[in-house]
Amino acid sequence: MARKRTSFYCKNCGYESAKWIGQCPSCKEWNSFSEEPVPEDASKNRGWTGPHQEVTEPVSITEIDIDKDRRLSCPDQELSRVLGGGIVPGSVVLVGGEPGIGKSTLMLQTALQMKQRVLYVSGEESAQQLKLRANRIMKEQNKEFVVLTETRVNSVLSYADHLQPGLIIIDSIQTLYSSSIEAIQGSISQIRQCTGELMQFAKTSNVPVFLVGHITKEGELAGPKILEHMVDTVLQFEGDRNFLYRILRASKNRFGSTDEIGIYEMQSSGLREVSNPSELLITQRDAPVAGVAIGATMEGSRPLLIEIQALVSRAAYGTPQRTATGFDYRRLSMLLAVLEKRLDVPLSSQDVFLNMAGGLRINDPAVDLAVCMAILSAHYGVPVDHEYCFAAEVGLSGELRTVPRIEARVNESVKLGYHQIYVSKFAKKTTNSGPLFLAASLSEVAAKIFK
Repeated sequence: MARKRTSFYCKNCGYESAKWIGQCPSCKEWNSFSEEPVPEDASKNRGWTGPHQEVTEPVSITEIDIDKDRRLSCPDQELSRVLGGGIVPGSVVLVGGEPGIGKSTLMLQTALQMKQRVLYVSGEESAQQLKLRANRIMKEQNKEFVVLTETRVNSVLSYADHLQPGLIIIDSIQTLYSSSIEAIQGSISQIRQCTGELMQFAKTSNVPVFLVGHITKEGELAGPKILEHMVDTVLQFEGDRNFLYRILRASKNRFGSTDEIGIYEMQSSGLREVSNPSELLITQRDAPVAGVAIGATMEGSRPLLIEIQALVSRAAYGTPQRTATGFDYRRLSMLLAVLEKRLDVPLSSQDVFLNMAGGLRINDPAVDLAVCMAILSAHYGVPVDHEYCFAAEVGLSGELRTVPRIEARVNESVKLGYHQIYVSKFAKKTTNSGPLFLAASLSEVAAKIFK
């Protein structure tokens, strides 16, 4: 019996090599090659063929009709926002996240709410297990919701071609395998082949496909990195299992912005959409506490108010600690240097701990002023008024720089009852500025609050 030929594939980018090598020549990743069998006859690797597959011809861009390819309405408003306004027909969406974070719950909940036929392919759960979860999530369910417990991609596409669904959900892509190649289930070759066949079906039949994918211990989607280039949209479902909140964000989106996020709250009955996350991210207290300030940030087109907590204490050892949770550590070091140099605040011998409440990761420089006020409040032991909100970037000379979308930040602050919003003096404003307090420097704001 002839020995089957094998080849080595890079797990990160899919580069193929005849022998094992330590570093991938394509993506420069180390120790990323795995050995997999190669089909004896390359002609067998044709993928799915069906009635929808036709020979395409070139067409002028002026003759292409896009009215028939309007987005499908999605009952989940948070998911619809992240996708860019709905589900694009024929698109392939890859949804990734840690085990137990709620990927399958999100997909099952979406499928149960859809108004058209949905084919849910489960390779990890039985039909009875899905029914139990569906009963817990929703009482009134989509009657056109069809469950298929199958792992052969050819059978899945045959059923899909027969049922003509409006949406296909695959949970998960790692459980599928194709008979056109000889490789183990979940291998790089199988994942790439199955994804390619599903993409071929989606583009030819104009049916959107959602793929649920596992992630590795490094936090990246399992399988070759080339998968993220193949699909149209890559969604990451994030969150700490110790918190109730989950965040859905797009790391790639061919049909919309990658700045939008969707926020959910995990409950016993499933995921609940959070339409006004600002009220949930701000802690309600009976009395003001030192070291807390409210910053106005933006996540895509959505303004958010977030509670920033700081703690300053005398260093117990020679080298003071600087710890930031949900905030860039290097930016925190810069702001501490500005406070010490421009305001003469002795922080070089103090431990400084910073936390963004709610488990969010904030990269918006507009929270610089709020971070500085939280640190000063913790240092002086003087609480910041709970009706104050901050939205300004702090420069190296201590000046306050304007930030984009200041009107949306101010409107969100006013809506939640904040009576004083501190912004840069150079921010574009209207004549009816209302509760705005305009300042040119960090020292001006500190003198106003800690007078």
